Amino acid sequence: MVDKPTVISLFAGYGGSSLGYQMAGFRELLAVEWDNNAVETFRLNFPDISIYNGDIAKLSGEECMKLAGIQKDELDVLDGSPPCQGFSIAGKRRFTDPRNLLFQEYARLLTDLQPKIFVMENVTGMIKGYMKQVYLEIMRVLRGCGYKAKGEVLNAMYFNVPQSRERVIIIGVREDLGIEPSHPKPQTQALGLKEALGLKEALGLRRGWGIRCGDGIKNKQFHNKWRSLDLPCMTLEKIRPPILLQNGIERDLTLSECAKIASFPDSFIWGKKAYQGIGNAVPPLLMKIIAEHIRDNILDKAVKLD
Repeated sequence: MVDKPTVISLFAGYGGSSLGYQMAGFRELLAVEWDNNAVETFRLNFPDISIYNGDIAKLSGEECMKLAGIQKDELDVLDGSPPCQGFSIAGKRRFTDPRNLLFQEYARLLTDLQPKIFVMENVTGMIKGYMKQVYLEIMRVLRGCGYKAKGEVLNAMYFNVPQSRERVIIIGVREDLGIEPSHPKPQTQALGLKEALGLKEALGLRRGWGIRCGDGIKNKQFHNKWRSLDLPCMTLEKIRPPILLQNGIERDLTLSECAKIASFPDSFIWGKKAYQGIGNAVPPLLMKIIAEHIRDNILDKAVKLD
């Protein structure tokens, strides 16, 4: 492709997805994010990307296209990770959680913009148990926007990220293109934390929150035993960083260690509530591989069809 493929990022957060697309050679036209702390960090790292800092429900499709400098049908990829707390198994998982309805704003802009492809990321809690009904409704709505859509569970630890982080990735292709959506295959073996961080004397890792109970820490969702450092890190959370046992002393993983576990480069600049940003972020290296797969297996085919 001669020109760089284009992307708009909804619910852009601190910029994990944006960085992944940038690594894959995409040009981001607009980011949409309401959280001021996230916007601060985003602007520090992506000063050349326009950002809409406000409520997505108040952003019309017409204004979105005007800010991005595009017309309907021109955008290559619409990306977005609607807030997932209403689906997460670490939360209360309520059907009525208003955050579960934010995907409707995503679908509204998808209908207005009609990009060639969309990518939507969320937690695996949305496909488990009674919450699967919500997932099936989401798929029905997205397909009703004029897209062939397919969802798969991808674990970041098989995509060059030293963290076990499962996420549902839904990829949709506009129906008129006649191309089936597909996902990248696992790229690597799981990378252990000891190798990723160069830890030599460390013995184990556990979550940084819960109630102490003999051989570990537990809470209502998890029994938190020490985890071998030969394994990838457990899923990073925004509550508190994991605790490392090193030289007989327990310590929190540092911000730079957590950022590296999430596959952010050392050059990435963090503003306020950085741990929260890392815990919520899509790992950039995971999104890079997804974006490369979309570029090579869908967008390039669409160009040849034209």
